[in-house]
Amino acid sequence: MLLPALFSRKRGHRHGPPPIFPKLRKGQICITWIGHASFLIQSHQGNILVDPNWANWLLVVRRLRHAGLAHHHLPSIDLVLITHAHFDHLNRRSLRRIAANQPIVVPSGVGDLVHGLGFEKVYEMKWWERLRFPGAAITFVPAKHWGARKVTDHHRGYGGYVIDMGGRTIYHAGDSGYFPGFREIGKKLHPEIALLPIGAYHGPKFGENHMDPEESLRAFEDLKAKVLIPMHFGTYRLSYEPLHEPPQRLMQEATRAGRLADVRFLIEGMPTLF
Repeated sequence: MLLPALFSRKRGHRHGPPPIFPKLRKGQICITWIGHASFLIQSHQGNILVDPNWANWLLVVRRLRHAGLAHHHLPSIDLVLITHAHFDHLNRRSLRRIAANQPIVVPSGVGDLVHGLGFEKVYEMKWWERLRFPGAAITFVPAKHWGARKVTDHHRGYGGYVIDMGGRTIYHAGDSGYFPGFREIGKKLHPEIALLPIGAYHGPKFGENHMDPEESLRAFEDLKAKVLIPMHFGTYRLSYEPLHEPPQRLMQEATRAGRLADVRFLIEGMPTLF
């Protein structure tokens, strides 16, 4: 798994000119995939970053695709959300780069990892808690995963976020295996757009805490969301499936289920209007 990545040529494009972010009207949102689980989510009232990570290495795991957006090309960021403490979702160097005295939200027990990086205030959340910020309401929701950053820190929380921006709701699942909680999230919070992981499922116990593409589509249907945006594939080789396999399997399953039109693969670094 690791040796082929060392000799693979990095894919994607190096950072060119900054992207042109659309001027948003009330009721519009714009989503930009940075890569892996990193997203910029914008409304006419503000800009939110979720799991920002520009790292070229995760310990011994090498990044295989260039980030779609350079950190210095970001607009002003109003709020940062971290789903859990794993190195591919919480990268302290990336957070230090984008910290500009704005608030950051993390799961319970994760605050100590982001204190002192330059954020105005650190909020820790437990499942189903809700926080309001200017322009957005954030609900922290359950996942089937784990939160430890190292062997001994099992106290750290983990989960996903449902983000309500003026009545438009976006669900970022973080990392999760398939579980009945998706149905509960759908019933309680009615997410419109679901950012769901489709990779890192092939290996011992990987499938217990990560979804394969077929399970991601099943989660999407449980949520009763309208749009599925796949993530968590192709950037880092975290398990044994071929890099091309997750999107291919998702498209095949979505075609069989008659849901292909509801799946939106984003291009890294390209702002997409919804």
